[in-house]
Amino acid sequence: MAAERAYSLGEIKLLSGLQADALRTLEKRCSWRSFSPQEQIIDRQSDTRDVYFIVSGRVRVVNYSLSGREVAFDEILAGGYFGETAAIDGEPRSATVVSLEGTTVAIMSPDAFYTLLTEHPNVMRSLMIRMASIIRTSNERIMDLSTLGANNRVYAEILRLAKENVLEGNTAKIHPVPIHGDIASRVSTTRETVARVLNDLARKGLVKREKNALHILDMEHLSDMVEQFQME
Repeated sequence: MAAERAYSLGEIKLLSGLQADALRTLEKRCSWRSFSPQEQIIDRQSDTRDVYFIVSGRVRVVNYSLSGREVAFDEILAGGYFGETAAIDGEPRSATVVSLEGTTVAIMSPDAFYTLLTEHPNVMRSLMIRMASIIRTSNERIMDLSTLGANNRVYAEILRLAKENVLEGNTAKIHPVPIHGDIASRVSTTRETVARVLNDLARKGLVKREKNALHILDMEHLSDMVEQFQME
């Protein structure tokens, strides 16, 4: 119990508007667990309904095709959370979640999560905004898979990552450098295709690798390339 009290929900973004006493109450309602790198936290189709708040570490949300190919949906960092869908609708888990590094989570029961949402409308609103964002991103990826070839899906994914890391002017810096396998998993292609596309963008002067970051040198041009192929 002493170890549990050392952990805090103070850095969880969903709970950022809560007062200290409310956070302490929630901390008492949670259990705490640490996972090793590459350890499975949630199994797709399991009947568990707990919500997980990431106190430290990083996780990946994935599914697997019938052939065993990994399809990555998202990576969630410390301060984020996952598992809320099953807690809300009572259905089996929709994806598998695996730790990418040593990860500590606070685990909240679905009943406690429901109480949290009903007692704190601002938390409910933040949850709704995040779920709306997930729907929008999913729609974009469905459109990409339906309308773009493999190379162009890589363009679109690089553009999505760049939009999250915009600098002044028409540039962005993605840090750390995206792993080829991760991009390939998100857009349903191969690592070799991702490497070839990035090399081509570098030759065209649109991207440049700088130490452990990928510098996007012309956001508008990259955006125009994606839009052009979507309209064809």
